Amino acid sequence: MKKNMRITILGAGESGTGAALLANWLGYAVWVSDKSPIKPAFKSELEAQGIPYEEGQHSLDKILASGEVIKSPGIPEKTEVMQAIRQQGIPVIGEIEFAWRHRPKSSRIVAITGSNGKTTTTGLIQHLLQTAGLPAVMCGNVGLAFARAVLADRLAEAPAKRVYVVEVSSFQLDDIDQFRPNIALLLNITPDHLDRYGYELANYVQSKFRINKNQKRGDVFILNGFDPVLRDYLTQHALAPARKVAIRKGFFKNGLIRIGRSQAFDLTQGQLRGPHNMFNAACSIRTALLLGADAAQIQQGLNSFRPPAHRLELVPTQDGIRWINDSKATNVDAVYYALQAMDQPTVWIVGGQDKGNDYSPLQTLVRKKVKAIVCMGLDNEKIIQAFKKHKKTMVETRSAREAVAAARQLASAGDTVLLSPACASFDLFKNYEDRGAQFREAVLASLQPTNG
Repeated sequence: MKKNMRITILGAGESGTGAALLANWLGYAVWVSDKSPIKPAFKSELEAQGIPYEEGQHSLDKILASGEVIKSPGIPEKTEVMQAIRQQGIPVIGEIEFAWRHRPKSSRIVAITGSNGKTTTTGLIQHLLQTAGLPAVMCGNVGLAFARAVLADRLAEAPAKRVYVVEVSSFQLDDIDQFRPNIALLLNITPDHLDRYGYELANYVQSKFRINKNQKRGDVFILNGFDPVLRDYLTQHALAPARKVAIRKGFFKNGLIRIGRSQAFDLTQGQLRGPHNMFNAACSIRTALLLGADAAQIQQGLNSFRPPAHRLELVPTQDGIRWINDSKATNVDAVYYALQAMDQPTVWIVGGQDKGNDYSPLQTLVRKKVKAIVCMGLDNEKIIQAFKKHKKTMVETRSAREAVAAARQLASAGDTVLLSPACASFDLFKNYEDRGAQFREAVLASLQPTNG
């Protein structure tokens, strides 16, 4: 890419703004175009650096005069602007690719993808590395854009051997070219976002495996050794020549994770719960060891790690009931993991905007672990029909406060109330974060004495 070449950045969210700031600092002629209104915070950043932009439209004449386009991962190929760019033959990459090209060359890259568990694993890896005294930054599909992290380090002359712990979605992987992680992790694959992949699971799977696309000898590919979708893919496709490390179920049991014959790590002292988080932790421990972390420091990190908000997050109360906010569980697979982790009678809060869910994988867990169901959504009929055969108490509610009040009536001391919706949030809430925050607030408000 030649300096002073015109780069168009499509989309001005965190990813696009981060790419724009980095490209501008590098000396490229940058133009930002967003079909939607740009958030004031991002607009202020662009204006402060004198980066021209437009919002509410895409001016094709300016976009098609570009030497390269950096595309937001949220923009589908079928849009008019992308079809015009492709027809013109303009190279298109994503912000992940652009940041990788301009990273400090002494840095190391850990990239994590999967249908579920990406953010927890990304955060845990960063925490373990930092606890071990290794300079690590979490970025990508969670929080800080990779490009923004690279720019900050270039400006500050970051320490040698900086580790970028990058969460990458399938959409982001679709737009890589040469992106090459030193350590890549593929946690699992379950059907998701199939509307972007022609409703073909094989297309989605192929997208996820792009994380290994450019790896070479000396790199490491950590993957789920018991995921049937991954196993099936591996029987039909060759991988890039990185060292493959398969994490298997036998590596973790009864709160202990064993690495080789001599190392064992205890998860019972920390806050991670459930077999899925045992797997996430096994992947994270392997990664930290590969990067030089000491076993004792890793154990210290496991003990002190706090899971991200809205992912099996414990709401602190002293009412004898364990309240868990798992609002991020927007699909059936994520709810399966949550219910699997429950070890007390559970009042399950479920519902929202259904995405064509098949609830059959949850039936056995609901029968064994759930004592009552609180539906929280505008249309709960599908959930009611799916689980009525278990003859559990079922209540319909239309807000977080109603759901919490109903759950409190149904739960006894020693029980768990689990918000794990299996659905999108957009019928009653802005997003899953808003849903989780309202749930947390409603739980804490319900503990306050009322004046009467």
